[in-house]
Amino acid sequence: MDCVIENKDKQLLIDLSKLTDGEKLEMKKLGILSDDHKITKAVYPSIHQDRPPLEKHAVSAPQIINEAFNYEKPSSFSRALRLDLGGYKALLISGTASVNEEGKPEHIGDFKAQLWRTYLNITNLLEAEGMSWHDVVRTTNYLRDIERDYDEFNKIRTTFYQWLNLDPLPAATGIQVRLCWETLLVEIEVWAICKSK
Repeated sequence: MDCVIENKDKQLLIDLSKLTDGEKLEMKKLGILSDDHKITKAVYPSIHQDRPPLEKHAVSAPQIINEAFNYEKPSSFSRALRLDLGGYKALLISGTASVNEEGKPEHIGDFKAQLWRTYLNITNLLEAEGMSWHDVVRTTNYLRDIERDYDEFNKIRTTFYQWLNLDPLPAATGIQVRLCWETLLVEIEVWAICKSK
């Protein structure tokens, strides 16, 4: 039995007949599943009656990279979130890779082209909030094969940052990881902060 949970204009499908006993137990503890195995209505947490949650705004750049929920197999994350922090705004860009505006991978098998496309996608997400790479304070760089690709990664990153005249350079971490799609060779997560206008 499929259960459709409405979330704004999006739908998530859960096959209730295939839940494991462990899933049922944990979903009941979370308050998602009733004792008769039906999805319950979400209740706004009482903590937010006294303290409203931080204001968050989803950011997108649909002209260059699609929303993750619109993948062939939908994924539930925002491309980026803007946080308004008094006189500052912070932009948290999710792991971004060589994906096009149709949600399809670009440059399969070409690490260098994938890295340039990743930088293009991130640049457009930054620009969607009136920001640039000069506002980037941290990157986390995920490479499928760090031993094979790190030298090329570092050459391209250094070339890109020098072309942008970045000074100081963003803090960074490089991690070897198996990425969510077999075709992806690199993915980058970005934090940017700037003064609000």
